[in-house]
Amino acid sequence: MVIRGGSAGGYTTLAALVFRDFFHGGASYYGVSDVTALARETHKFESRYLDWLIGPYPQIQERYRERSPLYHADQLSKPVIFFQGDEDTIVPPNQAEALVEALRRKGKPVGYFLFSGEQHGFRRAATIQRCLDAELQFYAVEVFKISLTF
Repeated sequence: MVIRGGSAGGYTTLAALVFRDFFHGGASYYGVSDVTALARETHKFESRYLDWLIGPYPQIQERYRERSPLYHADQLSKPVIFFQGDEDTIVPPNQAEALVEALRRKGKPVGYFLFSGEQHGFRRAATIQRCLDAELQFYAVEVFKISLTF
């Protein structure tokens, strides 16, 4: 079984892969990997959302670190693929890129797609199709160890 999600669902995907051993792989679409960075860097509209979910920042900063998949990358052993828009101001590309880099340094199976002109949530049909194709191919090769032909 695999897990996938976007934004908060992307965070759920990453947290499930890091903190549990149930899924065999996953896909994070513009997901949060560092809730501390999100609390510090996101735009005003989303800036207090995490206070409600996790607690007031920076007062309980350690809880934010504990719940950030980025700081537990060594626990992520399952294949994961990331999809990100380069104009995303809600969950900036550095969220995905930091975790991708940590996983690559450890030799873990990881994929990363950065889409030019896309924001938080993809709108272009070509981007959405490319994501679905890449996600399916990634699961086939990295998770289920089979080949696909298109």
